[in-house]
Amino acid sequence: MANGPFHPTVPDGVGRADDALQRAMFALNSGRPVEAEHIAGEVLRSHPRQARALHIFGCALLMQGRAKDAIAPLETAARDRHDPEIETQLAIALRQAGRLDDALARLKHAIKRRPPLPAAFLELGCLLSFTKRHDQAIEVFSRGVEIAPMMSELSVQLGYVFLQRRNWANAKAAFARALNISPDSREALFGMAKVHQEVGEYRAAAQCYRRCLMSRPDPRIWHNLGRCLLMTGELDAAYDCFRWAVHGDPTRYGNVLGSLVKSPRGRFWLKPSAAARFLRETRN
Repeated sequence: MANGPFHPTVPDGVGRADDALQRAMFALNSGRPVEAEHIAGEVLRSHPRQARALHIFGCALLMQGRAKDAIAPLETAARDRHDPEIETQLAIALRQAGRLDDALARLKHAIKRRPPLPAAFLELGCLLSFTKRHDQAIEVFSRGVEIAPMMSELSVQLGYVFLQRRNWANAKAAFARALNISPDSREALFGMAKVHQEVGEYRAAAQCYRRCLMSRPDPRIWHNLGRCLLMTGELDAAYDCFRWAVHGDPTRYGNVLGSLVKSPRGRFWLKPSAAARFLRETRN
């Protein structure tokens, strides 16, 4: 017997399939789902039940917005491999296809797999929140945070569920945890701003809204910042924010005008045209 290391023989077809699937996965991760679909499809011609090829093929279809087409290959892959990642992708396809109950059932299986997949907890929690099952969503997000404490998205979504339940203290704690992990998280900053605003901490809310605007201007954030500045007595700055809100999205005119009129420190016009002129003004 030769003294060199032993190398098990791999059939040429299997080796070529593995190489092809590596290329397909690279294409998928590089944002080229059409190329990934083509490569995985070629492998499936020779190996129709190859679970990895089916998974990549289904994910490529999902990335192209073809959720209904993605369901069949992902279902076949999930039957052959009890993998929480495949089940989570299948659940996303089912959700996007409008099959919410089937998606929930898949995700409830996925979160029981070992090792646990944090993305499965995130997807299930979001779906439970979307379907107004807030208590269940809180439980799932909380378990996810225990499993993956450095995954800021779980804390962010947990914060938003607490926000919907008007549980300000727990919402603030969840957003603070997310910001400790990702200090510039726009979603966490916006959530924290909303909590501060709801409890009357307008200066703190304004600070968070300003940090949100540093990453991307948004008419909704300009509007909320203006409302906070009205309450802190910074009237000229508030008016400028309202002008930016309307400039960025004219459909918000009615909401912005309502905030100006209803605020204890707002303004009132007898003629709608006068209000419109005021919001169109530009400051030097």
